[in-house]
Amino acid sequence: MAFFQRICTFLLLGALLAPTSLFAQEAAATPKTRASARADAAAAAAIPPSAYNAHPKLGIILVIDQFREDYLERYRTDFKGRGFKLFLDKGAYFPDCYYDYANTKTAPGHSTIGTGAYSDGHGIANNDWWDLTRNKDRPISSVEDERYALVGAPADSKPAAGSSPRNLRASTVGDELRLATAGQAKVFGISLKDRAAILPAGQAANAAYWIDAQSGAFITSTYYQPQLPDWATVFNASGRAVQATQEAQTFAAAAASGTASMAAPEPATNFYNFVGKTPAANSYELDFARSLITGEQLGTHPVTDLLTISLSANDILGHAVGPDSPAERAMVDSLDTDLDSFFTWLDKNVDGGLGNVWIALTADHGIAPIPSEAAKLGINAATIDMKKLLADLNEAMNAKFSPGEKVNYVFDRQELPILSLDQPNFERAGINEQEAEDAVLAAMQPAVDSLTTPTETASDAAKGKPVGPAQTRLPPTPVLVRAYSRQQLAAGTYPSDEFGQILAHSYSPNGGWYVMVIFSDYQMEGYPGGGTTHFSPWSYDRHVPLGFYGAPFAAGIYHGRVGPVDLAATWAGLLGINQPSASIGHILTQAIKPAAAIVYPKPAPVRTHAVRPERGKTAAPAAKPVSQP
Repeated sequence: MAFFQRICTFLLLGALLAPTSLFAQEAAATPKTRASARADAAAAAAIPPSAYNAHPKLGIILVIDQFREDYLERYRTDFKGRGFKLFLDKGAYFPDCYYDYANTKTAPGHSTIGTGAYSDGHGIANNDWWDLTRNKDRPISSVEDERYALVGAPADSKPAAGSSPRNLRASTVGDELRLATAGQAKVFGISLKDRAAILPAGQAANAAYWIDAQSGAFITSTYYQPQLPDWATVFNASGRAVQATQEAQTFAAAAASGTASMAAPEPATNFYNFVGKTPAANSYELDFARSLITGEQLGTHPVTDLLTISLSANDILGHAVGPDSPAERAMVDSLDTDLDSFFTWLDKNVDGGLGNVWIALTADHGIAPIPSEAAKLGINAATIDMKKLLADLNEAMNAKFSPGEKVNYVFDRQELPILSLDQPNFERAGINEQEAEDAVLAAMQPAVDSLTTPTETASDAAKGKPVGPAQTRLPPTPVLVRAYSRQQLAAGTYPSDEFGQILAHSYSPNGGWYVMVIFSDYQMEGYPGGGTTHFSPWSYDRHVPLGFYGAPFAAGIYHGRVGPVDLAATWAGLLGINQPSASIGHILTQAIKPAAAIVYPKPAPVRTHAVRPERGKTAAPAAKPVSQP
């Protein structure tokens, strides 16, 4: 009995002392656990923000096609909310941003934005060029690639080759992000145009999406994926393209008078041509961007994700109505509203809001005024008759190399500033590249002179009549400023000044034999029904906005010449990745905050130790682990 009592006493004491012992162990362990957690947090805080720890969670490069910087100055009082004002008032904004090359076209511009290089670095000098090894009937586009097929195109669409970045000879900031994170980062490109979706995103992008011109459905290429992802298929089937067409008809009906292409509604027979030149195209693209961000879960990964968005509508309208049209102002103001809505959506749908997003704003080129409008003010804005110019050059080549024949030595489908030569025809005449290009250069000035329409004064002089001063302003006259052969450009035979550097940056071996022709400022090839274009080394074609918004950027207006090449360099530096392979840009340190001032939203706190239940309460059972896919 005594033995039994001793056993009971021993067990009772053990039961009474055990909780005290356990609490003592937990009390001893808790400071260590908490200290460890604090140490881990301090170590994490000491690591600079970069792509490797998802700072930012999402980067967006926003390109507005054909958007001269002075639009933001001219229409600034129109802006409301945080569309353009996000950059002008809350971001780092550079109003003096100019391209540093002479071939201001869409494909070269988008390539430059992504690579931080010019044509001599990334290889893209034009939207299209002649490559007789791939097509003898027409120029090839900068991104067409017959080795691949289109994905998602409706069955009744016009057959077309696939697309890829095969001609891009340099990496982009998106490529470097993918390489640095071993493919963890997701990178995508969006535009109405294939070249504007593909080239800024780069070779390693997860995908690029552009529209089928007829239907407006977003498509891609087997270069990226064999079929559209479910979220893109759902978007295409949602009726959003029909809604955009209705919106476009409303805009066209309300467009200001005097803009012939937008004066009244018209049948929507081609989505790109009709909807594409209205604000409805911008909201359509941005809605697709929302679907992509959600469907691909951008901004939720342990590293930074990147999306390039090129908004094409401003370019499609701008060619028709010019930069000074009321319809152009309506387009800019509408885009300001659309951007405000998109940025608000990002703020609500990215973890941490806009504080965890970087946004860059720029454009691929500017635009010239409509020549007839500039001429009214006294500018020598001549229109170049390309058909006559090419005919006169071919006539001169036949007179020199094949008298009595009518051989096309210069292709009849051309766009300034590059004039491509028919290499096989020259070679059949026994002429090599240097001889051919030199002959065309020699014939260029006489051919340009022949474009001048004789004035009444000149006509009188030719007839021997007395010539007096002109009583009215004389019409504009084409002026050839310079012309260079491909071989001269390749060899670096140009002036050792700023203009020479512009020419150097314009060179690409793509396009076979060619000459580069530079007319005087405000002069361009003519278009049926008027209109305007961009292609030149003059400032109005090279001047674009450059703005940054995000945690590292100090708000302010920064005057001083910068270039679009600086965008990729600046982002690469802040992300902690290599600059793109051919980058010549500079990091815009004047707009970057000191490291201690760069603050991102803090993630939600994570518990580091178990919570002891209050006395008298039973701890809840542990949650069952959820299996991860």
